[in-house]
Amino acid sequence: MDTLQEILVTPQADYRTVAYDSQDIDDDIEHRNDGSTALLGSGGRTRGPERIASRSVWSQVGSIVVECAPTLLVTTISLLFTGELLDHVSRWRAMRTIDELIMIVPVVLNLKGNLEMNLSARMGTAANMGELDDRSAQRKIVGGNLALLQVQATVVAFVAACVAMLLGLLVPELYSGPVDQNSTLSLTARVPRPPPPLGGKPKSGLIEFTMVASSAMTSACLSSIILGVFTSFLVIVCRRYGRDPDNIAPPIASGLGDLLALSLLGAISSILINAINTPIPLVCGILTILSATICVLVARRNKSVKDLLYQGWIPLFGAMAISCASGIVLDMFVSRYEGFPLLAIVISGLPGSVGSIFVSRLSTALHAASADTYLHKSEPSPKLVMVTFILITIPIVILFLCILRVSGWLKFSIIFAILLVLFFCCAVFTSLVVARSLTNLLWSRGFDPDIYALPIHSALVDLVGQVLLVLCFEIVSGSGASL
Repeated sequence: MDTLQEILVTPQADYRTVAYDSQDIDDDIEHRNDGSTALLGSGGRTRGPERIASRSVWSQVGSIVVECAPTLLVTTISLLFTGELLDHVSRWRAMRTIDELIMIVPVVLNLKGNLEMNLSARMGTAANMGELDDRSAQRKIVGGNLALLQVQATVVAFVAACVAMLLGLLVPELYSGPVDQNSTLSLTARVPRPPPPLGGKPKSGLIEFTMVASSAMTSACLSSIILGVFTSFLVIVCRRYGRDPDNIAPPIASGLGDLLALSLLGAISSILINAINTPIPLVCGILTILSATICVLVARRNKSVKDLLYQGWIPLFGAMAISCASGIVLDMFVSRYEGFPLLAIVISGLPGSVGSIFVSRLSTALHAASADTYLHKSEPSPKLVMVTFILITIPIVILFLCILRVSGWLKFSIIFAILLVLFFCCAVFTSLVVARSLTNLLWSRGFDPDIYALPIHSALVDLVGQVLLVLCFEIVSGSGASL
């Protein structure tokens, strides 16, 4: 916290104050209610008498390319590493002994990923509207959001443990057929698709539940502390150096959050498995709950986040239900098509990341408009924003496919690669359309998109990406071309 406060959040020298005349205001009001002035540059978001970068539209297009392209590339690489890490963690003793531990992985990643994207969206909005420029306000907002994140992480981890135990009872009855040795790779996508348990009916007693819940809550809380501080620091640094945190923070928070949460879950469960028949797992769980209780008291005293303790739970768990339902339906295709899980990373994860950026930008524009903050009228249209995002992601997906091909992880034909890129563009376009429509719909109904939009968007884009990937495999197979 002290380190965060030392960063002076001040604009760069090329920012200027803009006084709007009546014609400027009339032009802006035309777009205030639909987020159509969502931005391409960090200089367009303001609050009160604010600093606005005097730049052309195409200069702002270049700015978003520079900011988003490396971010999305890092996010894709982190997703790939998460899949590889999961492949190793799934062989560890704790995961092999208690099947529910491997089942809890996709649920925890889905729920925690949404929490972290929500945090980055809220912090990005606060930064772009100038609320983090004052040190005292910065301290309250960052501290309150970190306390809130601890509470949310504890709750979603406990719910994930309950879901995993329920799946432990249902999966043996639902699954029939040979076990796919590569099934753990199916968890690399953000859609929960639990692999079939190894060795018959899983254990589902109180001891195992305590072990799973303690591991999940402890790892979720620790990763939330680390990533929450990192995200807050990243947003403040972006504001300090004139970068737009909406372009950078959401996908990085989601991608690195998955990697960190999985690493901690594997490490903590490996430690606690040695003391599974002792009170140590129970003590760890109780301490985590006590910590969350203290954070509840802290958050309730913080005006900036106290209302958030009661908001946003419905879309969070609704998104989990959508993900679980789509995962059950699409699980049949994982074993049918070689490389389906690896390709699901890019066709679901990358469009979701692009959409999270767009949601965050739109939400900031809407908050600015509602606060009587008028955006710079030279901003490009939303259609140009969407085209820019699509053009950014195409080289990334091509690079990803080249890495898979050269490394030998997956072999596929040129026809399949071309068709996959086309379907990927459809997934990105769908993600952007859903992001814009959902954000505007929620805002018109009085719901904050920073809280409600991202979980639902993430689940829907996962489903669309999986369906498009299945369709791609089916078309290539039906045409007689080789994969």
